[in-house]
Amino acid sequence: MSTKPPGKLMKNLILPLLLCLCLIAKAQKPIDTTEVVLVGGIKQYITLKGKNNTKPLLLFLHGGPGNSVIGYADKFTRKLQEHFIVIQWDQREAGKTLAMNSSPVPLTLSLFENDTHELIEILLRKFNREKLYLAGHSWGTALGFFIAGNYPELLYAYLPISPMINQVESERIVLEMMKEKALKAGDAAQVKELASVKIPFESGNDLYYHRKWLLDFIGSRNTFTKEYILSWASTWLPVFNEASRINLMESLPSINCPVYFFTGNEDYQTNYTITEKYYNALNAPKKNFYLFENTAHSLPSAKGDQLQKIIIEKVLPATHQP
Repeated sequence: MSTKPPGKLMKNLILPLLLCLCLIAKAQKPIDTTEVVLVGGIKQYITLKGKNNTKPLLLFLHGGPGNSVIGYADKFTRKLQEHFIVIQWDQREAGKTLAMNSSPVPLTLSLFENDTHELIEILLRKFNREKLYLAGHSWGTALGFFIAGNYPELLYAYLPISPMINQVESERIVLEMMKEKALKAGDAAQVKELASVKIPFESGNDLYYHRKWLLDFIGSRNTFTKEYILSWASTWLPVFNEASRINLMESLPSINCPVYFFTGNEDYQTNYTITEKYYNALNAPKKNFYLFENTAHSLPSAKGDQLQKIIIEKVLPATHQP
């Protein structure tokens, strides 16, 4: 039995408790910062945002290729920042990474895949973590599938959004749909332009006419000029075609980490029917498929709140035990 006076005994109990609470409070603090990290031999730009720096990491791989989303990423990650540390990354030749330095070597798919793996290793070391969550949109999913296929042990889960599964086939499917529509409408100019398109795309002209009429097909306004598409193609078309030629149905039938697919039922650019077919065939320890109604390719921007809700309420509880 203790011989200490009750007041002193209570003080001895409270002080360690207060010290423990102070240490927890100090550890749990918001993070909102930018960093320049050396990846693939060049400086690359990332942002890190979260309400609590002890939460799991979520790295987002932007689309394009070449399309930085840092300027508007809060629109589809603000709620995620309450449950994750969300990392956005301007890949080489994109955004603020390009502003700092150009790639000293030619752009290849393997170069971007290696950059992605290296960045993940840097983030895990920085935060002393064993795993993180990986999300990708469009082109970014090509990099994400490489990581999920080759380094599943680094991932709590992989979240492909509007994914590239068999992009050559996806482009062919909608091209035939557009040709049929143009013929029925008797639009001679559209028929002629679509007839000139070769798949895989051989030039910026192929891509321009395909995307011009794709936007018309889904009822969206064409915001791309031909000059912009030709300029983009001069940098990006070769590496985009590299990724497009991959058929995951053949090359990646199994993934050894949880995989959660997000696609729109009006996405013909990365055709949702191909995504669903791959999901049904894929072997994975956990998987799910989320189809968004009245949604085309730009799912994060169009349905950001719904996307975040699913990740927070469905994916996170199923894959992460604090």
